[in-house]
Amino acid sequence: MYCTEVMVKQHANISRMLKVIKEICCGILEGAEIDQKEFAEILDFIRRYADGHHHRREELVLFPEMVDHLEEVASIIIKHGMLVEHDLIRAHVRALDEALKLYAQEPKTEYKLQVLTEAMAYANRLQQHVEKENNVVYPLADRGLSDDIKNKIDTTVHEMEAEEGTDFAKGYMDLLDRLEKKYHITTN
Repeated sequence: MYCTEVMVKQHANISRMLKVIKEICCGILEGAEIDQKEFAEILDFIRRYADGHHHRREELVLFPEMVDHLEEVASIIIKHGMLVEHDLIRAHVRALDEALKLYAQEPKTEYKLQVLTEAMAYANRLQQHVEKENNVVYPLADRGLSDDIKNKIDTTVHEMEAEEGTDFAKGYMDLLDRLEKKYHITTN
């Protein structure tokens, strides 16, 4: 299904950013300064690409169809698993943003610790979430949904992409390339 293929590709990009976040956190532990501008770019990627672009497709298109058209197990996985995890991930992002603001106002060790804690909690939780979706949720959709529902989902995803325009992701891919180069991260 086109939708799940696109989602897996987006997950690969999100995972690239998670590696960058981990590398930045390790650098801070080793004495690097917190780069507020860089974290602002990362938060923009998280909010607009990972959440607004990717999670939006799941929450508005794929997941409702899975809940409506698959067995009860799909409903449980989506409602009590994936959607709950999306909310937990967003809570880490809000807490990270707040910690960065506090650290910018007063660079205390306590706030630096909070930045590291929330950044790594976000990265770890989201990576586990990505693996569940790639290995359980998307294959369940691919196997279980009828061709009519898959076509409906794919059409809606194509329409969403047309609304965003073809250049939406380019700036985020450029950001990933730049940060991976800066932190010497090689992609698979």
